[in-house]
Amino acid sequence: MSAVERVEALVIGAGPAGLMAAEMLAGQGATVIVAEAMPTPARKFLMAGKSGLNLTKEEPPDDFVARLAGPVSQSPDHLGTTEFGPDEVMAWARGLGVDLFTGSTGRVFPVGMKGSPLLRAWLARLAGLGVEMRTRWRWDGFEGAAWRFATSDGTRLVHADAVVLGLGGASWPRLGSNAAWLPWLSAQGVEIAPFRPANMGFHVKWSPAMERHFGQAVKGVALRAGALASRGEWVVTAKGIEGGGVYEVCAAIRDGAEATVDLAPDLTQDELARRFTQGGAKQSIGNRLRRVLGDPLRSALLMEWGRPLPNGPGALAARAKALPLRHDRAMGLERAISSAGGITAASLTTGLELRRMPGVFAAGEMLDWEAPTGGYLLTACLASGRLAGLSAAAHLTRRA
Repeated sequence: MSAVERVEALVIGAGPAGLMAAEMLAGQGATVIVAEAMPTPARKFLMAGKSGLNLTKEEPPDDFVARLAGPVSQSPDHLGTTEFGPDEVMAWARGLGVDLFTGSTGRVFPVGMKGSPLLRAWLARLAGLGVEMRTRWRWDGFEGAAWRFATSDGTRLVHADAVVLGLGGASWPRLGSNAAWLPWLSAQGVEIAPFRPANMGFHVKWSPAMERHFGQAVKGVALRAGALASRGEWVVTAKGIEGGGVYEVCAAIRDGAEATVDLAPDLTQDELARRFTQGGAKQSIGNRLRRVLGDPLRSALLMEWGRPLPNGPGALAARAKALPLRHDRAMGLERAISSAGGITAASLTTGLELRRMPGVFAAGEMLDWEAPTGGYLLTACLASGRLAGLSAAAHLTRRA
């Protein structure tokens, strides 16, 4: 049996939540080891940054907290975003030497758009604080009171005075967030809500006529589902529909709400009906739709989801203003941006300590919450990591 290594603070998972916890612990003087299963840290963070790292959302604090609360089962206060919200995230990133800009929708990005420069600066700061990074260390359960890891050098056992878990949820498992930790924590009596996809697209069985539109962005429409609405863009793919505009309303659709598409949100139904009457009776329905809607893709969606098309310009306008979004099912966790579900609020103290495992704290997507798209997810992962790290540092102080 491997000898047990004794350490002061152990962080398992080198995503945003785990790295922020490590920074807080080291900043309070703790000796910190970070164990990461993958060959390199923060793989999902870097993947998110490939298309532009949406770091946070610049908006009034009350609006941010209200939007983050949404349909989630944990309050924003429990995630630490009241103390570490958009302003604090932006100040933290600038402190790493990363210049930021705010887009027209309030979303905040690095000037270079990518996540890799921020991550490099962050890892350098952590190294300067004495944080030791151990990659290819996969948590493999418990050996008595020790944490067991499968490593390239065989099984390693670690006993820590404080542990922070930042192991992610269950989305994009190929990047490391595979929820393999679930049975080990469940066996300790930790209550865990079932995982579900969040910020995901939907499968659609398209007719052959839609094939020429695959890969194209749907612009200038409005989506509505339940109490949620979106004016963002989304993409038609061979598998279905994906993209930010869909993600903003996907939680309601996943939970059973009927969704509709307004193909002309800037026109009233009467004005749209008036435009449908123009152009002459000999004009084909397809040409008429393209002329009025101004976009072949929007016209194709109306032909796809609106059939049988009603007679008369008024009825046609009504269909175009509330087009049923027809899908087969939500895409699974393997393609979801994030996941809902995880460690329940009842299993945690306000400092994110596991009630059934004193000295063990959890942060990020492991927790039972669901962030809307637009910078809320990353901000709450950073905030909860900060809260867990500070709580773990306080735990160490009490033990001294």
